[in-house]
Amino acid sequence: MKVIIVGGGLSGLTTSYLLSKKNIQVTVLEASSRLGGRIQTIKGSLDTPLELGATWFSDMHQNLINFIDTLGLKKYPQFSKGTSLFQTKSFEPPQKFFVPEAENPSYRLAGGTQTLIDALVNSIPSENIKLNTGVVSIKEIENEIVVETIHGECFHADKVILCLPPQLIHSKIKFSPLLPENIIQILPTVQTWMAGAIKFVLEFERPFWREKGYSGMLYSHAGIVVEMYDHTNVEENKFGFTGFLNGGASSYSQDVRKELVLRQLTELLGEDILNFNYYTDKIWTDEFVLNGNQIIQRPHQNNGHPLLQKSYMNDKVHFAGTESATEFSGYMEGAIISALKIADIFK
Repeated sequence: MKVIIVGGGLSGLTTSYLLSKKNIQVTVLEASSRLGGRIQTIKGSLDTPLELGATWFSDMHQNLINFIDTLGLKKYPQFSKGTSLFQTKSFEPPQKFFVPEAENPSYRLAGGTQTLIDALVNSIPSENIKLNTGVVSIKEIENEIVVETIHGECFHADKVILCLPPQLIHSKIKFSPLLPENIIQILPTVQTWMAGAIKFVLEFERPFWREKGYSGMLYSHAGIVVEMYDHTNVEENKFGFTGFLNGGASSYSQDVRKELVLRQLTELLGEDILNFNYYTDKIWTDEFVLNGNQIIQRPHQNNGHPLLQKSYMNDKVHFAGTESATEFSGYMEGAIISALKIADIFK
């Protein structure tokens, strides 16, 4: 049996990994120039792993944790020891609070979340992964599926598994014959998790905030930085912060965002902030995440919708991806759950 997986994020690569274990021939088609989807670990100028995408998970996410264990990866708790800050107004001193070191902590992956992607990729023959290969049409022709790409290439398969945000499926891919009207209506209304988020990272030679008794944890209603966390690596020899910026900051240039971040953090944590080694940020609105503005009225809108659980084109087309998961949709756990569910179809 031949299977094509559209989308090389966590759900697509996990699905490929699981099907490969069943000796099913899999080809992964990824529209962008990299694998990982909404997981993206970069390296700072001092080689610190810095997360621009999905980062944290917890003991509730047992399928993900089991996978991490299976792949021989290591998790470690998010640092939270010391004084944390809550800034309610820009003209008032921040409130200080302490977070007890949790019995049920958030975890991070040693080496960065990208290690999960890399481990999955290592299980797939490189010739079965096609980057820069966006899909434009899916046709059912007799007993097979023909997938056409932006380059005019055609791939033939018995089944296709769609592991990308439903909004992108709706806007980028033409189906022949058409999908049923009810699923066509649902696809553009499914919230794409993380779409519109702005994540920033800062790298430092030393953890000056820890030396001053701060946890590195910050919440703010007053500045461009709305959340921030210590981003020290598992060996505790590379240091930084990661966090989220106010969504309205997407209208500023990156230089202006950087200037506002440094100004806010200098006021809160002192001049040591200015001794940073590396700064960057990412707005999660590119063509591989979102196509146009989301029309969303509520969180997780239509994630896990019953119509996403069905197969189409005579059982040849299936939806996967974290937005299709009926539990933990939008999270890495949801991506794993959706992959496990699809893999169960193949006996």
